[in-house]
Amino acid sequence: MENQDMSNKKVLHIENLDCPVCAEALQADLQKIKGVDSVAVDYVTQTITLQTNDEKALQRVIDTANRFEEVRVLDGEAYLSKKKHSHVKEWVMIVISAIFFLVGILLEHSGWGQTVRIIGYCAYVAAYLSVGYPILLSTAKNITKGRIFDENFLMTVASIGAVVLGEYSESVLVMLLYQLGELLQGIAVGSSRASVAQLMELKSEWATVLEGEEQRRVAPEEVQIGDLILIKAGEKVPVDGILMETNALFDTKSITGEAAPKTCRQGEEILSGYINIGNVVTMKATRKYTDSAVGRVLDMVENAAEGKAAPEKFITKFARYYTPIVCLVALLVAIFMPFMHGWIALGAFDFYQPARWVKVALTFLVISCPCALIISVPLTYFSGIGACAKNGILVKGATYLDIAAKAQIIAFDKTGTLTEGSFSVCAIHAETVTQEELLSIVAAVERASSHPIAKAFDNVECIMAATDISEVAGKGLRATLAGEHVLVGNEALLSEYGIKVEKIDSVHTVVYVARGNEFLGSIEVGDGVRQGAKECIVELKKLGIPQTVMLTGDNRTRANSIARDLQLDKAYATLLPDEKLKLAQEMRQKGGLIYVGDGINDAPVMVEADCAVSMGKLGSAAAIEASDFVLISDDITALPKGIRIARKTRSVVMQNIIFSIAMKLGFMALGVFGVLPLALAVFADVGVMLLAVCNSFRVRFIKMNRK
Repeated sequence: MENQDMSNKKVLHIENLDCPVCAEALQADLQKIKGVDSVAVDYVTQTITLQTNDEKALQRVIDTANRFEEVRVLDGEAYLSKKKHSHVKEWVMIVISAIFFLVGILLEHSGWGQTVRIIGYCAYVAAYLSVGYPILLSTAKNITKGRIFDENFLMTVASIGAVVLGEYSESVLVMLLYQLGELLQGIAVGSSRASVAQLMELKSEWATVLEGEEQRRVAPEEVQIGDLILIKAGEKVPVDGILMETNALFDTKSITGEAAPKTCRQGEEILSGYINIGNVVTMKATRKYTDSAVGRVLDMVENAAEGKAAPEKFITKFARYYTPIVCLVALLVAIFMPFMHGWIALGAFDFYQPARWVKVALTFLVISCPCALIISVPLTYFSGIGACAKNGILVKGATYLDIAAKAQIIAFDKTGTLTEGSFSVCAIHAETVTQEELLSIVAAVERASSHPIAKAFDNVECIMAATDISEVAGKGLRATLAGEHVLVGNEALLSEYGIKVEKIDSVHTVVYVARGNEFLGSIEVGDGVRQGAKECIVELKKLGIPQTVMLTGDNRTRANSIARDLQLDKAYATLLPDEKLKLAQEMRQKGGLIYVGDGINDAPVMVEADCAVSMGKLGSAAAIEASDFVLISDDITALPKGIRIARKTRSVVMQNIIFSIAMKLGFMALGVFGVLPLALAVFADVGVMLLAVCNSFRVRFIKMNRK
């Protein structure tokens, strides 16, 4: 059993879940189990995702799933070693059925006498049972459990109805074509499931931990922060860490989507999933496996089915009512249309040509099978999520692809998002103390801060240690140094205490310093624009995003300078966290809002936004937790790629919905006029389903390198 436990979340991998309607039925059964807070069964990924901290409830879920038709819950080893289903058995049964079917047709119409014709009918029976027995068996089981309106029931009624009408060959053809369609559907969906298997290959099978002179192989999950790991040529990086060698060459395509090899230098972070294509290197682990890039990729992709998009929810609800309604219409057609036809043709309510109208009713049943919709729509979203993962973007659910596709405003945090987040001291303006003392005071206070600005003072020598340090949200720090009250922050912080400052108009972030009631001076701290930030904004404008803005607590001069350089539409500066939140609420009223950030103070705004994007490598845990998209390697140019994929995904979803419904209505009209034979109705229905499924695959092959 492959469980991924995040608090009380569990993911069970299953096999032999053969249809989306069955997935809905299994989910309904599991939802009745006491102790299970929530449960989602996904047909495409073959997973059961549930919330429970009750081990007995978990076991009841496993037992219930194992008793459901042919479904089986896989343990860890079975899941990892599971091979692609060959479909050999299905092909054999279809070929046998086809042979018997052809023999039956030949003998039935041979004119060689009654005995030969009877042998032909026996061949029909063999052909029918070869492909029909699983459907008949499933129908019987489902009826006893109260599950009537599924595709098995529809095909059973249609084929038996054809036998009653004396259309023996057509009855066999209904089953044969349906099973062929099911097989082709399984192959198509299996192709999409294979993309999950490919993602599983991101995970290294082991990690070689160095312990003095000894080497020890362990599972990636056993690696601890601080462990030294040896990575040989051709091996995958097992967990995130820091490179210990001078330089090394890695293939990063599986994580970032970039085909060009990446040269990493000593002290640079390397992500799990990278492949060493150079010499033997060593690294120091900085994250456990569950928090590493690969761990997050696999977790988010497998759990993405939980957040269903609006079209998915619509299709699920639509299918629930659609099939019973069509069955009722078919029954009414079979019973009342012969009377209506008799009245029109004979001028009396006579039961006229009942066989014809029963056949029309059976055609309705065949056409009503909603497979094209309930398979292709979630499959399209799954393909979109997979395409994002291959381009270095994690998506937490299909619903966020929909939101990103319709976004009207994209707002960015500045520090660590549009800028590198790596600060350095650019200028010192000392007023009543020396520059060295001013630097030392600021460094002593900033030692306790997790803000990126604090890193600019990491290498500054401190004369004294600060105490009683506290943060003033959006303004700076207060502390006690050598018995005196010290303020380090922006102009607003010092003004709050009535201290007048010598204001500096700078494109850099300015840190003002006061001790007691005396202004000591200021320090300019610089933060370079992130590589790819301008390219990102340009690409977003090419995609037609109406508005790109920046929200920052930095000074207006610096904010406007960066906004001009990056061609942003607007910059909001000197914002406190609550002011950022208020602005986000206002922007949401104007259209779908995407917010991109990386810090702890961004989390409230991320929660407020329609769709939140975090920087995965440098971003804080709080920001990643609050986000819906995660840019794995902090490459901000991945954002327009994600929006392009989201738009393509939604476009294909809508195409499939409109195409499938339109074709079904068209076939139903043909059925009413009697120009659509029953077997051709099956073929048409299977064809629509396969076209919709194949169309969903287009999302997986979106070209990103556009001029």
